[in-house]
Amino acid sequence: MIMEHLWAPWRIEYIKIAKEEGCILCQKPQENSDIANYILHRGKKNFIIMNRYPYNSGHLMVAPNRHTANLEELTDEELGEHYKLVQRSITVLKQLFKPEGFNIGMNLGRIAGAGVDKHIHTHIVPRWAGDTNFMPVIADTNVVNEALEETYEKLVAEF
Repeated sequence: MIMEHLWAPWRIEYIKIAKEEGCILCQKPQENSDIANYILHRGKKNFIIMNRYPYNSGHLMVAPNRHTANLEELTDEELGEHYKLVQRSITVLKQLFKPEGFNIGMNLGRIAGAGVDKHIHTHIVPRWAGDTNFMPVIADTNVVNEALEETYEKLVAEF
């Protein structure tokens, strides 16, 4: 049997970035380059950013402006706005992409699967019937059917 190779060269970017010092959810909003950083909306206490390495098209994250790893440290104002932005994200994604469902959640701590474990954030992942296949299991590769730039242009217009 000959082993087939499946190439996903864009993943090397993620591997390199994952080792960088500092907090990406603190750094990207300070760069004032929302388009390049896929920041869709800035609230008073939180912001919405696209996941650069999405599980599915339209994979968004809502994060507080303030750096904290602990959900229980957020103020009532931060929490209220955070979940209003999660709600708004769902509304926009439903309008534009017509998903059949969502995975929404937080990974609190590295052991729980958090890639960015020192700055809490909520993932909003739109889902469609048949959107998962053998690729993530066999090849550790996700197939995203639209370029991030195209998705950003559609989404930012709605926020």
